[in-house]
Amino acid sequence: MKSRTRARSIALQALYEIDLTNHPPAEVFDSRMEEIALSKDHAEFARQILFGVLPLRHELDELIGRYAPEWPLDQIAAIDRNILRMAFWEFAVQRETPIKVAINEAVELAKLYGSDSAPRFVNGVLGTLADHEHELQDILKNKAERVALSGGS
Repeated sequence: MKSRTRARSIALQALYEIDLTNHPPAEVFDSRMEEIALSKDHAEFARQILFGVLPLRHELDELIGRYAPEWPLDQIAAIDRNILRMAFWEFAVQRETPIKVAINEAVELAKLYGSDSAPRFVNGVLGTLADHEHELQDILKNKAERVALSGGS
């Protein structure tokens, strides 16, 4: 597994645990980092994903639901929901990862952690979101700025 993929995997595991248990994010992240060795840069990448996605979960979910209504969020498996959040955050908020790379990485994570149908599902949802990339980036940029100004709450 490539280093950035491994970093995404760590972030996904942490998001999944937090989603299901509501454990403190910093403790979950530290625990994951103890289990898997990552370079300083890749550990920082995983941290950016985790702490970038967390404050925007509701907004990401809302937009996934709005732009991909054929996939009701309450029926999406928790692991798939977190894979979608991460990829969506990478291409619509962080904007350092090309959209095709974010989608491919999400599909790879879905193959590793999701059900047999997860890779196709993740690819379909993200493909739909990608069709609205610029519109979604504008919406999320505003929300991310408000979250940053409010100190992450």
